[in-house]
Amino acid sequence: MLWDDASSKIIAELEFRSDVLNVHLQRDRIVVILRNKCIVCSLEAKPRHLHAFETCDNDRGAVAISGSSDSGILAFPGRQKGHIQIVDLHSCINLAGTQDSAGPSAAAAGQPGIDAQRARSRSRGSISTDARALSTSPPASSAIHPTNINIIAAHATSISALAVSADGTMVASASEKGTLIRIFDTMSGRLLHELRRGVDRADIYSIAFSPDNTRLCVSSDKGTVHVFNLEAKQDHSQLAAGASPAGASATASGNRQSNLKFMKDLLPKYFSSEWSFAHFRIANEVRCICGFGSERNSVIVLCADGTAQKYSFDSYRGNCVREWYRKFI
Repeated sequence: MLWDDASSKIIAELEFRSDVLNVHLQRDRIVVILRNKCIVCSLEAKPRHLHAFETCDNDRGAVAISGSSDSGILAFPGRQKGHIQIVDLHSCINLAGTQDSAGPSAAAAGQPGIDAQRARSRSRGSISTDARALSTSPPASSAIHPTNINIIAAHATSISALAVSADGTMVASASEKGTLIRIFDTMSGRLLHELRRGVDRADIYSIAFSPDNTRLCVSSDKGTVHVFNLEAKQDHSQLAAGASPAGASATASGNRQSNLKFMKDLLPKYFSSEWSFAHFRIANEVRCICGFGSERNSVIVLCADGTAQKYSFDSYRGNCVREWYRKFI
């Protein structure tokens, strides 16, 4: 259901043939995740069916879309386990050759492979704009397809969480193992960062980029939130001097790394991993999502028990302090 808060009423309904697992909104689009499909509709009083992409089993409803209205980068699981499909929703052409100015208006399904490929239109979802559930589908002659669908082989196991930077240049992913976070360039598919949350398996609840793309925060069922740096620091000598625990040193980005990293060719991959430079534990250890606050060195956490918490952290030493705790339910 689409709710108009100004008029305090439901203005439209979207109906599908299977359970809705996740919903994301952009200024002019609504993205709906089903178990084996990612559907994109226009966000208006009478929604139009724009795209439908096939995916592998996506029981966690993993999906991410860039926050800026100037960027239309959409990320969701591919048709093969551990793969990510990257679609530029702003790069759409009419099959007759005209550029789409108002947004796409047909379904498409991604194909395996790193190269961008055009897909065929196919949809199972039905869209209703009133209580009578009137199904709509675009005519074949007006079909519009994304010009770029990139496939990234990100993990060996199924994707559990995704995040796209606000400008759409980077995508972060975690698998069902929950030990590594990988960050890729959305255009080239190149691996930019590989970050380690921990050694034990974990259920990743959320991943979020900072507004300036220089940091990443991750929450999991371990009751912790980890903060990683994504850019090189001009001076991380303070961190190297006293912030890292025994057996660890600071990388150029300020993240922690094993002192045995010089033997990475001989030792398991664990010893060459980058660890978070800051982390903190949630008070009640409940399911939560995290994101960066308005201050650069702050993280806001929203928990399933109806609480919100704000933490601040030191840029060099990684020390974290809870600033406030509020219960809304």
